[in-house]
Amino acid sequence: MKIFICWLLTVSWAFSCELRVLAYNIHHGEGMDGKIDLPRIAGVIEKGRPDFVALQEVDNGVNRSGNIDQAKVLGGLLDMHYSFAKFMDYDGGEYGLAVLSKYPIIKTQIHRLPDGAEPRVVLEVEAKVNGKSISFASIHLDWTKSSLRVAQFKALDKALAIRNHPVIVAGDYNAEPGSPTMNMARQSGFIIPKSDANLTWPADKPNVEIDYIVVRGIPTVKGTSTVMDERVASDHRPVMGVIQWP
Repeated sequence: MKIFICWLLTVSWAFSCELRVLAYNIHHGEGMDGKIDLPRIAGVIEKGRPDFVALQEVDNGVNRSGNIDQAKVLGGLLDMHYSFAKFMDYDGGEYGLAVLSKYPIIKTQIHRLPDGAEPRVVLEVEAKVNGKSISFASIHLDWTKSSLRVAQFKALDKALAIRNHPVIVAGDYNAEPGSPTMNMARQSGFIIPKSDANLTWPADKPNVEIDYIVVRGIPTVKGTSTVMDERVASDHRPVMGVIQWP
């Protein structure tokens, strides 16, 4: 059963829709207890009942995490379509990020960003939701320099500027709410739906807000994002967004 819900408003006879999206840096499945446990990660994701999931720090065939394709395994556990994009070769395999989708993925694009402490890309997938196109992207910006994060987001914004359908970019921005990076996102027309302080890292006692869901191309967008109270499965807490629009 699709989780994307549309219902008819009986007074105005207009449609209102709800889309559930999740951003989660999974730390290659390793929790605060030092254990690598993908079923535990899948259980956390399942609680959010998401339509789309943006995952960061994902392994594919890497020795440290058992030489498995983590995106494929999580997709199987959650009965979701998946796509993976690597940042770089690492420890016998590939290290990068992924997207999970309840909807078939009809197009995948990998956007190379300026390199920082590690190579960086953004993984964008396109899907059809109720017959309309939507782009959903997973992002993980550099953690070392604010100026580099700004350059990386600027490169992504340029790549997404030609989209004429809604775009959602979710993930680990490594930037706090009033930072130049997040200010640039707002100046580029992205809306950051949220509720109060959404502290996400470290998972056991979070003291910074660096994970976000940002939205562009949805007229009069309304929505909220909240942090799920998960303290063990990864070193980040997941951010759950509920986006509504007419």
